[in-house]
Amino acid sequence: MKQANEQEMLHRAAAYCSTAERCILDVEKKLEAAGLSKEENERIIARLLKEKFIDENRYSRCFVNDKLRFNKWGRIKINYELQKKNIPAVVRSNALSDINETEYQEILLSLLKSKIKSIHGKNERDVYGKLLRFAAGRGFESREALYCLKQLFKGNGYDDDFE
Repeated sequence: MKQANEQEMLHRAAAYCSTAERCILDVEKKLEAAGLSKEENERIIARLLKEKFIDENRYSRCFVNDKLRFNKWGRIKINYELQKKNIPAVVRSNALSDINETEYQEILLSLLKSKIKSIHGKNERDVYGKLLRFAAGRGFESREALYCLKQLFKGNGYDDDFE
């Protein structure tokens, strides 16, 4: 297999970025696999950034939107995954601040309602704890999980126990 030159890899990288939102790390991995030098990779990344094929702000907003709506992840997990992709903290926090609070709680509440059907516990307190751990595993904050669990378990005496 012949080695691709810098110009050809620039076109391939641009096409790669055109199909879906990509972050710098995603493109760097593809370029490293192609076997170009570090300097060539940096020039390609710089050109893609200049021409707006790569935009980490745009990528982060799309990533947050997709992971919240389709994967039903909470802020903690989304932030962690963005951090793994070397997205700067300011960009991550801006993207996460765009989350609609009402929609966020509705997603968590619907997740908990569907999960409660499949959880078996010794008593309601056990089920409550399992649901709390489930929400934490999905990356939702404890305060959000507690708020939604209080709605699910209204009048069961858990309102004071878990604050």
